Amino acid sequence: MSVGIKNHNREKYDRVRRLMWIKCEACGRLVFYKDYKNNHYVCPRCGRAFIMNPKQRFDLLFDDIDWQKIDLPVATDDPLNFTDRVPYKERLAEAREDAGTRDAITTADGKIGGINSTVCVMNGDFMMGSMGRAAGDAIIASIEHAIELKNPFVMVTCSGGARMQENILSLMQMARTTVAVNKLHENKLPYIVILTDPTFGGVTASFAMLGDVHIAEKGARIGFAGRRVIEQNIHEKLPSNFQNADYLYEHGMVDIVVERSGLKEVLERVLTVLTKQPNEPKVIDVKTPKFDMPKKSRDMGKTPEYDRVLLARNENRPHFLDYVNGIVDKWTYLAGDRCFGEDAAMCGGIGYWYGIPAVVIGQEKGRTIETRQQHRFGMANPEGYRKVQRLMKLAEKFDLALISLFDTAGAFAGGAAEERGQSQAVASTIAAGLKVKTPYVAVNVGEGGSGGAIAIGTGDKVFMLENAIYSVIAPESCASILWKDNKFKAQAATALKLTARDMASLNVIDKIIDEPAGGAHKDWQTTMEMVGKTVADAIKELQEIPIEELVPNRVKKFLSMTRDVEIFQPDHTPEEKQV
Repeated sequence: MSVGIKNHNREKYDRVRRLMWIKCEACGRLVFYKDYKNNHYVCPRCGRAFIMNPKQRFDLLFDDIDWQKIDLPVATDDPLNFTDRVPYKERLAEAREDAGTRDAITTADGKIGGINSTVCVMNGDFMMGSMGRAAGDAIIASIEHAIELKNPFVMVTCSGGARMQENILSLMQMARTTVAVNKLHENKLPYIVILTDPTFGGVTASFAMLGDVHIAEKGARIGFAGRRVIEQNIHEKLPSNFQNADYLYEHGMVDIVVERSGLKEVLERVLTVLTKQPNEPKVIDVKTPKFDMPKKSRDMGKTPEYDRVLLARNENRPHFLDYVNGIVDKWTYLAGDRCFGEDAAMCGGIGYWYGIPAVVIGQEKGRTIETRQQHRFGMANPEGYRKVQRLMKLAEKFDLALISLFDTAGAFAGGAAEERGQSQAVASTIAAGLKVKTPYVAVNVGEGGSGGAIAIGTGDKVFMLENAIYSVIAPESCASILWKDNKFKAQAATALKLTARDMASLNVIDKIIDEPAGGAHKDWQTTMEMVGKTVADAIKELQEIPIEELVPNRVKKFLSMTRDVEIFQPDHTPEEKQV
């Protein structure tokens, strides 16, 4: 074959071969293209998720691959007449030809789980999805469009950050897009952010981290400054998982990490609850697990009050996640305080409680050695309480019922917790609960220990299981301090008046929820049916009260507590009174 003469058959063969096989940039292996495409552009060998263009994203998220693009504003090119090695105008022209779009943003309307929604996609193939004037204008126009239609707004991010060729004009998009997001929140429309690989810079420092719910694709790299920049600046080797989706989850920045194939299912579930779609009450069908029953405590029988303490702590009682799994339908766990970390001791999420869309929060103690350590025996750190505050705001924004199931020995006492502001976190959570503008029911399902419990116990209605306890201090600690000997713990329990019956007499709670014979640990089905129905009935009653009356009533309820309780003081002999 002569040099310079093209063999068209050879070109056709090479083109077909390229379409059949691709080389994964992550693992370096050849992958059959059809398998790669069917796997939503995730390498089936190493699991690396690669950039999807807007059309592929819309096809993935919208029902029946049915969607309509919306028109977006057109910005002028190259306002700064910028030139580096190549003029900015040439870079734009090349990017438009390669990506097939005018800029990095494409938006479409369609249905997600039958819910009319607007989805805005950043195209990482267009100049790395960088944000300039055109992208900013498009995001703002997309949000205004969603507000006009009253659609939930889903933002799919993929960006290297601000576009350097537009300098300060690009930087200003951080403020401009935040203005638009604020309008979305003011209109009480769901704002869901899907963070994909990569999402960095001014995008994460503005609209990408202001969602009601943050969903990250498994393996996505997310951050402000890139890994290489940080390592060069601080000359420190960063951990291998630094800035990936799981790392962000552990550090409280994202709610959910999910494989790309599961994105649509999670998105549907979240939108269904936030838009309060009708949902039939879940049929409770649980079996009491056959745990190894602990030997009868030698302390049992010392006093009736201390017997309640032991029952409240019985390791086979249902815990928070057990109640959620038994009662709540379409449950989605939401993680993180968006500031420091995810605290497994304090759990929360959204779902349907007996058909009622709700935010459900509570401490989880764990059951095995591993899970007890993971959940820190239900003793939350400051980030756990700050997560609760975030979820309270979520409940208020979307008029969702707020339900707490508290069960803790108290807030975690440790040096790191003190450094991160444990007292402030508990105090601000109490304050948030007292003023949250939505029906709020709190249930003491086990141990109500000190400030760690009351932080999520300031409901319009406060209920208590029959064998639960509520106290400012554990009876063992009380005995050690006041009696100078732990062996007086049973007497301390009696003196503290910490049982449900005591709480009802003192008007601290509104109702006692009966437990099955022997205790909640004996019959999970009956316990959950009683808790589930009692809470649901209370929520329905509270929903009949105008919201402008609900919070004042709650405040009045707590202000009136502890007044006129002299009749409950122990009797004294004349001799004792003279001492």
